[in-house]
Amino acid sequence: MQKNSVQLFDTHCHIDFEHFDDDRNEVFEHMQEAGVTRIVAVAVELEQTPRLIRLVESRNHVWFSVGVHPNHEVDHEPTVEQLCELAQHEKCVAIGESGMDFFRAHVDPAIQEARFRTHIRAAHAVNKPVIVHMRDADEATLRILKEENIAGCGGIMHCFSSSWSAASQALDMGMSISFSGNVTFKRNDELREVAAKVPEESILIETDSPYLAPVPKRGKRNEPTFVKHVAQCVADARHMSVEELAEITTANALRRFQL
Repeated sequence: MQKNSVQLFDTHCHIDFEHFDDDRNEVFEHMQEAGVTRIVAVAVELEQTPRLIRLVESRNHVWFSVGVHPNHEVDHEPTVEQLCELAQHEKCVAIGESGMDFFRAHVDPAIQEARFRTHIRAAHAVNKPVIVHMRDADEATLRILKEENIAGCGGIMHCFSSSWSAASQALDMGMSISFSGNVTFKRNDELREVAAKVPEESILIETDSPYLAPVPKRGKRNEPTFVKHVAQCVADARHMSVEELAEITTANALRRFQL
């Protein structure tokens, strides 16, 4: 089989989720065949850390994060010390995902804010970037990032879906902006305009699989292989080849994750 010349980095997926329990090995094989050579498996709860470690230790070019999603209900809130301890693994490259989500507010906003600040402080302590979830909560998220001096550790605005104004504020704080399958959706012309304007050194791509499958796979289970469709859409918006976009975003991801 001919090796794919394009090398893509899916900076945010949930490959350890049960959605992949029946065919995870095949998903990894398809990923490699499609030129998706690197991924980060992102945490939404601390309890999944052991399975994430098993997953990354058995595979090359797969890394993970530690953290608690803003809308994940827990019995005990994570502490800076817990996050720092879990982040000591050599293949842990980020803290999160954490942030603010007012779209599905299962967790009280005050708790979300305290949790988010804990994650940022842990990221400062271990010198790793924060993976930021922001949904219908631009003002609160950006305010907290500024107050907690996110520029000191850096971070990624994951699955970005907001305005250029919000992107500009995040960029001013040294954040990377990552685009997912929603950038391909027909109604999202404004988001594609944002993708066209993000500076070259700050742009990333992801799948957020198993969610948000891009066009032309919309409605199906998403998987890292489909990041190629995100790459093509963003490349088209930026009037460049997908090969050039792949090279830029992979280099950006390697730098952001200190790999």
